Amino acid sequence: MTDAPRLDHQVCFALYSASRAATAVYRPVLEELGLTYPQYLVMLVLWENEPRGVKEIGEELGLDSGTLSPLLKRLEALGLCERRRSGEDERRVAIHLTPAGRELSSKAGALPQRLAQAAGLTAEELDQLRHTLGRLTAALHDAH
Repeated sequence: MTDAPRLDHQVCFALYSASRAATAVYRPVLEELGLTYPQYLVMLVLWENEPRGVKEIGEELGLDSGTLSPLLKRLEALGLCERRRSGEDERRVAIHLTPAGRELSSKAGALPQRLAQAAGLTAEELDQLRHTLGRLTAALHDAH
């Protein structure tokens, strides 16, 4: 079967493997922080700019409300964020960080550096990889 596709030639498998390996590097620090990787992603969005609407967070992370709502409830139960209804529009819910949620950002600051060290890539190489992956993601979203 020489015409059969090979696993080691598949870009999708390389991306999948790299993602799993990166998450494994993050896991020990995330466990210390009491966060899962998806919860960490939500916190990153909030640390960048808050308050944020639930829909806005979902769009930024590519998550639907069925996935995002349990993440937000868990983060709220951990005391890291809180949901507040808009005074202007009761249907709109904004997510605000609590003081504990803001404080956690300094403890999480070492994660990107940890990945860079584990990857053995220079800052320039990692930036180029991130840029290339961003272009790939955008192109694939446009393709469907």
